[in-house]
Amino acid sequence: MVSAEDVLRKYGRKIENEIATEKIESGNFSREFAQFKEDMMPNLSRYERWCKGLGSFLALKLAKKDEEKVQKYIDIAHLDISPSQAVGLAISSLLVTFFVGVLVSVAIFLITEEFPFLFLFLVLITSMFLFYYVYSMPSRMANSWRLKASSQMVPCILYIVAYMKHTSNLERAVSFASQHLQPPLALDFKKIFWDVETGRYSNIKDSLDSYLETWRGYSIEFIEAFHLIESSLYESSEERRIATLERALQTILDGVYEKMLKYTHDIRSPLTNLYMLGIVLPTLGLALLPLASTLLSGMIQWYHVFLLFNLIIPFFVFYMTNEIMLKRPGGYGEAEVLELSPLYAQYKSKKPYLTAFLICFPILLLGTLPFIFQIPGLMHDIHSDFSQNPILNLKSDYTFSELGIGVLGNNYIFDFKKSGGKTVGPFGLLAVLLSLLIPVSIAMFFAIAFKFKTRELIKTREQSKQLEQEFAGSLFQLGNRLGDGMPAEIAFSRVAESSRGLVTENFFKTVNINLQSLGMSLEQAIFNPRRGAITYYPSALISTSMKILIESVKKGLQVAARSLMSISEYVKNIHKINERLRDLLAEVVSDMKSNMTFLAPLLAGIVVGLGSMIVFILNKLSGLAPTGGEEAMGMGNFSEILSIFNIETMIPPYFLQLAIGIYIIEIVFIMTKTLVTVDSGEDKLKNTSETGKNLVAAGLLYLITSFIAILALSLLVGIALGGIGG
Repeated sequence: MVSAEDVLRKYGRKIENEIATEKIESGNFSREFAQFKEDMMPNLSRYERWCKGLGSFLALKLAKKDEEKVQKYIDIAHLDISPSQAVGLAISSLLVTFFVGVLVSVAIFLITEEFPFLFLFLVLITSMFLFYYVYSMPSRMANSWRLKASSQMVPCILYIVAYMKHTSNLERAVSFASQHLQPPLALDFKKIFWDVETGRYSNIKDSLDSYLETWRGYSIEFIEAFHLIESSLYESSEERRIATLERALQTILDGVYEKMLKYTHDIRSPLTNLYMLGIVLPTLGLALLPLASTLLSGMIQWYHVFLLFNLIIPFFVFYMTNEIMLKRPGGYGEAEVLELSPLYAQYKSKKPYLTAFLICFPILLLGTLPFIFQIPGLMHDIHSDFSQNPILNLKSDYTFSELGIGVLGNNYIFDFKKSGGKTVGPFGLLAVLLSLLIPVSIAMFFAIAFKFKTRELIKTREQSKQLEQEFAGSLFQLGNRLGDGMPAEIAFSRVAESSRGLVTENFFKTVNINLQSLGMSLEQAIFNPRRGAITYYPSALISTSMKILIESVKKGLQVAARSLMSISEYVKNIHKINERLRDLLAEVVSDMKSNMTFLAPLLAGIVVGLGSMIVFILNKLSGLAPTGGEEAMGMGNFSEILSIFNIETMIPPYFLQLAIGIYIIEIVFIMTKTLVTVDSGEDKLKNTSETGKNLVAAGLLYLITSFIAILALSLLVGIALGGIGG
């Protein structure tokens, strides 16, 4: 006797062949998952190798709570390591760095008989930073993965809803989404099939429900939307099924909007604290360093300033921004994956760095000109006998009077001083002005390289966005033509005629030419690898819309019409939501950008001018120290005051400016990363492009402000003290 199961299997195959829907070759998902993970995550693989190598030396037994927390991050980031290996690598990096630092310190002590306490302190700070950086690596990777994946949530629900409107099959819809989404969410969906094939779960629904639990507490609207999609399978009427599917998409759109609205309010206070504690207060403190260094008789040296402002404070700012980025909700951001772009080779190319180096290196050399003039045997040393035979017939230093600038007196342009057998400085005005070229050359190097790397990619992205925005209206027209009973082959020619003047006109014309002149099928006219229209318009939205069209046309023109009109409506809704979210973030983003590219470099430039003015005043007054006869005439107190402020123990303004300039560059890198993450999620292309633009804006403003402040305040001091010196 034939069982009911045999009958269902027999006629199920017959119906499947007649409908000719897209088959799921489940065996491919295992190979695709493994290969895809290897291709898309080389950085994670390197981290995994470090964990399995160095992290395995320490057999750590973690507390259950800590192990569960780290394991959660590891699972989200798809890392093939254990929690003990991740923590072991962090502890190993701390111990190795500190142990090597102690050995080097002991070696320096044995050679010089002076123990390098500062170096050991620096090693301790570095080892603590490495421990924090490596220990937080799984959480940062998990957050990066979530930001990338969550930016594709809305397209994911859109694809599944659009597919299930004409084919109420959850497994096929998930398969369709996994094939047309971009990574990393596509990788997550492939892993859903992987878990079924490896026997972890018995069916797709159980595997999908288990995967959705990883988003609980992070994106509840994504879970709710999927549960609505699953519930549509049990609706008794077609109208209620379609309404449930549409409700699923609206649920995730509303959830994303509400979370981003709350996020924009929550980050205002942390960003204000970040700007005040990480930028304003440190920069204002720099103005006091020249006086503090001379009052403390040289206890504060220029390398202390570099250590504080170029290592410790940037680490503090990095920590604060990292905490802000970890709080960003998902569901909104740039969904395009840079690695899949055909122009990705330009982004990875090293040629822009070589070009930028050739342009900026001469500028960097000009910034070191004061030290080049002090090279022994190159110039006449003004502190020794002029009978030497230098390579160049120039002096190692000149006074402003010798150069015809009498208002600045007999001060040297570089002004290196001999103190206790050592040469200190430079303290001269021209040396400070030349020092501006060093941070400017560094900023120019990255700005030029980043522009060459991202110029074509950014242009292509903007064109694709413009095309997709226009394509929504064209899809609606195409859906109307199909709804009127017009065959798809004819509908393309009619839409091409009505789309004149738009970017999408050429797309529909290309499809029509392939259909009418070359006799291609509809699928070949669009997706042929050589002549297909999609090859000239590399857009995920257009590609997916056409895939849905070809799939739905098999089930009738009315089905295809409803699918295209639904996609058109959803694309418009998504565009509206994105614009509303940009409006919400506009104030926060503009405040951050103005602080980074305007207020910070402006304040830093003024502080550099004030620091140079203080040094110039003390340098000018030190030349007015009274002789013995003048002391008898009542100028002894003046001499005692000058003895307190010994300029030779002061931090040279040359190094002070270098520390501030490099600090501004570091702030631009850190703050731009935060700005892009807040605005667009994890987006490497936009981060690189915006960093280059912000470096130009901040660097130019800092250069102009510092130059004017240094020159104007020094001239003011020269004029004011000219009468005293006269």
